[in-house]
Amino acid sequence: MDGLFRKHDRLLANTSMEIIREKINQIHWNTRIVCIMGAKGVGKSTLIKQHLKQNYRLGDRSVLYCSADTVDFSTRTLVGLAEEFTIKGGELLIIDEIHKYKSGTSDWSREIKEISELFPKLKMIISGSSLLSLKEGDADLSRRAIKYTMYGLSFREALRFYHGLDFPKWTLEDILARPYDLWQMVSSQCKPVVLFKEYLEKGYYPFLLEGEGEYYTKMEQIVNYIIESELPQICKVDVANIRKIQALVSLICSEVPFELNANKIAAALEIGRDTVVEYFKYLGDAKILNLLYSDKKKVGKLTKPDKLYMENPNLLYALAPIKVDIGTAREAFAVNALSESHTVEYGKANGYFKVDYKYTLEIGGRSKDFSQIAGIQDSYIFADDWDMPDGAKLPLWMLGFLY
Repeated sequence: MDGLFRKHDRLLANTSMEIIREKINQIHWNTRIVCIMGAKGVGKSTLIKQHLKQNYRLGDRSVLYCSADTVDFSTRTLVGLAEEFTIKGGELLIIDEIHKYKSGTSDWSREIKEISELFPKLKMIISGSSLLSLKEGDADLSRRAIKYTMYGLSFREALRFYHGLDFPKWTLEDILARPYDLWQMVSSQCKPVVLFKEYLEKGYYPFLLEGEGEYYTKMEQIVNYIIESELPQICKVDVANIRKIQALVSLICSEVPFELNANKIAAALEIGRDTVVEYFKYLGDAKILNLLYSDKKKVGKLTKPDKLYMENPNLLYALAPIKVDIGTAREAFAVNALSESHTVEYGKANGYFKVDYKYTLEIGGRSKDFSQIAGIQDSYIFADDWDMPDGAKLPLWMLGFLY
């Protein structure tokens, strides 16, 4: 236990407090069990350590941060650690990378349940990069934990992280009602169109701060790990189909934008249609893809998505085997930005997006006009390469201020 406390102190001492994401103020840290989910690389571990550094002094033995992917857990169980920690007066136990416990099986969720029953005064924060594994644990944690999902950096956050420009969040309603106010505030301090182009290619993941040269390599490694390790282990995907799933992701990156024909894909890959749909849903749960449906209220287990995007445009630029289509990148950005707190549906007939069952949004370049959405109430165009608002035609970068 003393060794774990020493690691805890070192990790917190080495944690930078220079830039802290606003998500830290949105989490109810005093909840009995807090579960923080999110794709690998979005900054969950850093956020937790920053919270601890803000609220606990070094050497405080009432709190312990440890990671389940270290050698310490080769001989420990979660229940055993919780018991030892509680006996020593521990009050808050943090287990990061929880999905790595017991080789990625769902055993961890049953042990967390047991800990909550055995030590009712112990608070816990658990975090993991495998959304697939955390999803598997939902049944055991649904009544015990409050879950939060972390996304990568929004365009607004990227401006603060990489350029030192601090702007407030805007709701979609405020952007639509007062776009000139937002435009004037941002354009007075920078050239948003130029910086937005950079963001589409690089900047969604905070690890860009560690060096630009390895940025795409790290992203590719994350995706390969999910497909090659987590899908077989957690979702029981046949290892023989791994290369087919990788080919599928590559196909989505190269198409302009990708509308799904499940039967055609199944025939090309020589696997069943239902299996194809199942694989897409796994990739959606793992935050590699964003799946869009024309009617989310009627989505069932075997309902095929109507359109597919990479989860964020940086993934598109990292994985595309050919030159990225800018139209695909724009739409991938819009879906990602809106999905954090809005319901997004695909307008199958006309190719537009329906948001919160109310707003109709067209995404395009500066030449995009209203011909496809003419006469539709509450309809707007969000255009790339568009400097300032013009009636209901707004700059696309504004959607990057939603979180």
